[in-house]
Amino acid sequence: MILIAKRYLVPKGIVGITIWPFVVLRDKADASNKVVINHERIHLRQQIELGIILFFVIYFLDYGIGLLKYRNHHLAYRDIIFEREAYAKEKDLNYLKERSFWRFLKF
Repeated sequence: MILIAKRYLVPKGIVGITIWPFVVLRDKADASNKVVINHERIHLRQQIELGIILFFVIYFLDYGIGLLKYRNHHLAYRDIIFEREAYAKEKDLNYLKERSFWRFLKF
């Protein structure tokens, strides 16, 4: 994981963006936030398992379907299968040690 903290690379309202092997955070203080880092590490694992291109194809398709379904950006974003796993497990700092392959399918 290569951690970068650059406010201008991350849109307002977003804490971080993960594109393997980079985690780009909006605020440098979040680099020491274990929950934020764990959330982004879950995304790194998802990207490794699926491959970066397939991960983002599914991510944006899922987001698009959510937008059509909810007509709301925030609800569509939170309903993305990868985000559901990351938000559900971000506070479990041991999660990645126990996590099974393609675990996001359970969410």
